[in-house]
Amino acid sequence: MDTKKIKVTYIGGPCCLLEFGGVRFLTDPTFDPAGGEYTTGPVTLRKLVGPGLNADSVIFDYVLLSHDHHSDNLDHSGRQVLSKAKKVFTTTEGATRLGANSQGLQDWQGIDLPTPNRRTLRLVATPARHGPAGLHRGAVNGFLLFFVDAPDQAIYMSGDTVWYEGIPEIAKRYKVRAALLHLGAARVEAVGPYHLTMTSAEGVEAAKVFPQATIVPIHFEDWAHFSEGKKDIEREFIAAKLTPRLRWPERGKEIQIDL
Repeated sequence: MDTKKIKVTYIGGPCCLLEFGGVRFLTDPTFDPAGGEYTTGPVTLRKLVGPGLNADSVIFDYVLLSHDHHSDNLDHSGRQVLSKAKKVFTTTEGATRLGANSQGLQDWQGIDLPTPNRRTLRLVATPARHGPAGLHRGAVNGFLLFFVDAPDQAIYMSGDTVWYEGIPEIAKRYKVRAALLHLGAARVEAVGPYHLTMTSAEGVEAAKVFPQATIVPIHFEDWAHFSEGKKDIEREFIAAKLTPRLRWPERGKEIQIDL
């Protein structure tokens, strides 16, 4: 078992299967087929592309759920798989709504998890802001994973956040070697021209504050409300001369990242 590598299987949108130290984490489960519409209040989200893997074929230990209240991060089929997890880690608000096997984590709160090799794997909830100050759309968590005896090899999952002061604060506290960033500059009419996830340019800023990290773009496609895609991300990283640090996930396939 190589504990200096992370395996990432991209399922689609924000949903990935991560294997680290023999423990398997499913992020933001979204397994519905293409074509679905999800209406909450004045907002309707449309799913354009289905998952790269069927939910029944995915084996995991824990779920890392950045937030439960938006369907592009937890759709109908995704909700059905939550009961398979040993624990669903999410926001404190989300855990109250979900109940059952969910556990809410506050910003910077950590929890230790056992691994097959008897090393201790630590999960830490990180700050996130789902839109501009005062207009963000509910509580969101990001997450960090690292072995307690190797804190300089951390993995970061941003969750749905924009670039704001909380992101560089993560870099001050932890040494991130792989960063799964929710990009795509999500926009919905109900909040006007503001973006709700990182723009491509903000992704570059994140890459700069995590200078040792491989950057894995996720959650920039599959849904109609994203205003930026792969070409936009590539253009910004080329301009910043950071393209060598990009690692594009392959839908339905595993990639490995050295930490």
